[in-house]
Amino acid sequence: MSFSNTPISLRSPLAKNPSPTLSITEQDVPLDASNDARQIVRLAQCPQCSYPFRDPVTLPCGNSLCKKCIPELHPRQNVTYPSTPSRLQGFTCPFPTCGADHTIGDCSVDVVLNKIMDVVRREVEAYRNSAEASEVLLRLEEKDKWSIAGVSSLRDDAKVDRVLPGGRLVSTYTLAEMGELPHDSEVTYTPASPMGDQSDILDTVVFQQLKEATRHELDCQVCYSLFLDPYTTICGHTFCRICLQEVLNHSNLCPVCRRAHAIPPGVSAKTCPSNVVVTKLLAGLCPDALSLRMEAALLEETSKAELDLSLFVCTLSFPTVPTFLHIFEPRYRLMIRRAIESGDRKFGMLLHNPSREPQDNLGRVHFYQYGTLLHIVNMHLMPDGRSLIETVGVSRFRVVKHGTKDDYTIGKVERIDDVSIATEEELEARETSGSSIASNFSAADHFGATPHHTQTRSPRQPVQLSEINTMSTQDLFGFGIDFVTKMREQSAPWLHTRVFQVYGQCPNDPALFPWWFASVLPTADLEKYKLLSTTSVRERLKLCAEWIIKIEAQRAFVVLENCSVLQS
Repeated sequence: MSFSNTPISLRSPLAKNPSPTLSITEQDVPLDASNDARQIVRLAQCPQCSYPFRDPVTLPCGNSLCKKCIPELHPRQNVTYPSTPSRLQGFTCPFPTCGADHTIGDCSVDVVLNKIMDVVRREVEAYRNSAEASEVLLRLEEKDKWSIAGVSSLRDDAKVDRVLPGGRLVSTYTLAEMGELPHDSEVTYTPASPMGDQSDILDTVVFQQLKEATRHELDCQVCYSLFLDPYTTICGHTFCRICLQEVLNHSNLCPVCRRAHAIPPGVSAKTCPSNVVVTKLLAGLCPDALSLRMEAALLEETSKAELDLSLFVCTLSFPTVPTFLHIFEPRYRLMIRRAIESGDRKFGMLLHNPSREPQDNLGRVHFYQYGTLLHIVNMHLMPDGRSLIETVGVSRFRVVKHGTKDDYTIGKVERIDDVSIATEEELEARETSGSSIASNFSAADHFGATPHHTQTRSPRQPVQLSEINTMSTQDLFGFGIDFVTKMREQSAPWLHTRVFQVYGQCPNDPALFPWWFASVLPTADLEKYKLLSTTSVRERLKLCAEWIIKIEAQRAFVVLENCSVLQS
């Protein structure tokens, strides 16, 4: 049996900005049925109760435990977004490597792991009751972590000493089922029957059957290939990370159960940890197939064109909102025609950079580096070749490399995604935990108005820029909503009927509001451009609040100036 001394990363080669993940090392792969029996069984054990997994739940940190082992819940403080009922209670992660606060809404039963555990139980039970297993008896003696370290055991209870049938693999699993094998303990094996020396033969047969029986459970339900960098959603379904990324480009629904996630379409799973147990199962049960899968993915990635996205340098566009374009230049007519003919119907939109401000490693280019991926919804072709197209923003990106093709810009881009919902909540809790500003404080207090969604409050001083950071996310959202309501009541010219016909009514979702607000607000494009590089809803709402405060200050100045003129 040979091992590779070079760790093999289980992170997909397609993933951008990879986060730390597990590696396949010489201690992990390949697993031998007899010599690694304890390690194989440990993969099926809950680290908390040490029993084989029952209704396993994979936490947002990637670790798994039995559903009944989830710690006691507590109310979550200083979190107002997204504030769905399932996110109101949380618990402290029991895994030492994490220790974060998880919400109960993010912890559904892991479907793949649950099915694998059911298969393991059935296969082990079948072999344990067979005539061959009854003839192979072994004495199992537990070695706890203190004995392994070469010091006297500090445990008060007696170590386990059992004679069990079925060879090393089956008997070790049986010991775990009996609740007599702590997750961190090792086992020594001594033959207790004439056939005990032939345990390795039975172990090999059992292990091979386990691998065959569980293999079809390790396929992604999007690409139907072996999992590559498996990521488990909050609804408990597991996919290749890159496959889930492709799904999130178009929808926030789970590809299997169609459950709507609390995350908007622009949020990626790439920054979230992989499923630890499934990753180890892949490395231990099918290392050869995993290696081939990784090679195929790498080949597919390298075969793609280096500069694969057409870029339209024109104006600002934002995710989820429409952009209407008049295409008349020959180069862009060709670009749009190619996008339509390819069936992809997508291209990137970038803001023009007339002063050639430096854009990081791109230098003094004629565009700003952050843009929006647009999907062509409708196209009206005119007799002279010009066209009117309706597009909608899909996601954001940053240009990494660029070039030209037939006189229009093309580039290699890196997708820009928001932080996870858990990180979003942590950010709000951290910024508002020491705030002296009253809860549910909204723009009604600033404007002196009482919008339909708030209760009457006592008058307050106008909001200052210094107070924005300590306002809750929902209050920031309410601040923006109330400003739009006030401006609409005052018949502001930038909120005429046509605006609502084009962009729709003001959204009631904090994640969507900044994109809509930036699309209709008459402020400088460079101010709005700041939204494209942000990575949290809260960050964008704070930018919107800053714009509102500055606009109100300008309006107040104009009023005072007019009063002074009249008095003079």
